[in-house]
Amino acid sequence: MRRRLIGRVIMGAIAAGLLATAADAQQAPGARRNPADPATWTTGRARDYKPPEDVAFRVVSIMSEGVRLHGEMFTPKARAGQKLPTILMAHGWGGTASSFRRDAEQLTRAGFQVLTFDYRGWGESDSRLILVGKEPQPLPAGRRFTAQVEAVRGYVDPWEQAEDWFNALNWASGEPTVDADRIGVRGSSYSGGLVLFVAARDPRVKALVSQVGGIASRPEPFVHPRPGTPERQRFEAFNATGVRMARGEAGYPEPGAQVIGSLVGAPLGNKMNRWWPAEDARDVTTPALFVLAADEELVDNKTNGQRAYERVKGPKKLVVIPGIKHYGIYSEAREQAVDLAAQWFKEHLK
Repeated sequence: MRRRLIGRVIMGAIAAGLLATAADAQQAPGARRNPADPATWTTGRARDYKPPEDVAFRVVSIMSEGVRLHGEMFTPKARAGQKLPTILMAHGWGGTASSFRRDAEQLTRAGFQVLTFDYRGWGESDSRLILVGKEPQPLPAGRRFTAQVEAVRGYVDPWEQAEDWFNALNWASGEPTVDADRIGVRGSSYSGGLVLFVAARDPRVKALVSQVGGIASRPEPFVHPRPGTPERQRFEAFNATGVRMARGEAGYPEPGAQVIGSLVGAPLGNKMNRWWPAEDARDVTTPALFVLAADEELVDNKTNGQRAYERVKGPKKLVVIPGIKHYGIYSEAREQAVDLAAQWFKEHLK
């Protein structure tokens, strides 16, 4: 029953053009598709990755609210040890850091250091742990005890993912080779909205790129939608799931649940009812580049990337790439999109 309910919720959201997947179009041939499963990451573990000769690569650990995040650092070998302008990137809905390796290589050759990372419960990052049973009372000395826990993975919680972005930014700001005054963020698909949320709240972000962004996930303005409308049905379905979770009648979705089409990972409770980075765009003064697909089929450009572009207040640019759909940004238009990002960061991370 829970699975069917989540499926109806996601279907309604997709039908309204509000959720953008970021399942990687660069997947290795024959790769199994469940980036929430530690045994089947989409394009391979970091230990199996062979960087180009001119790129230095290392794995880093980022702590985010007690959870270890997997990070991948790319640096131009010719500039090893120098403080460099640095770009942070993370995937959208249902992707992993591994999907950005080719982009990271290209940006590194343009003179940047690049940090990519997996959200908690995705790719090579650790899981959130939930206590099964009751906490002992009183707590033992040091507040440490042995208990059975459940690892929760492969769900989509934009609020947690935003905190992972902030903590990746914290980590980078303390790294000796990162020029903390020249940090940019780049998001794609669902993370195209996350970077707006982050830039609106953290002045350490000096430039941002949002491509094919899934930026709208609830009705606007945010009032109770009229009864009988698809928006009202979606709003109430999300709330119903939130109520059941709060009352202990439902747990977290199954890891990497593919309940509709190729969308990997179910949204958590009713958090989508409170997530609207299109509104946060009003508070963005950071230089912002928006790259859209002219034939976009997963989101409505007018209410997503274009509306966010109209609202940001700093230097801004809108580029619509002709002749491509959403996933074309990862295939035939990938190099062009990365070049656009590199030029934007060169201009604004001086």
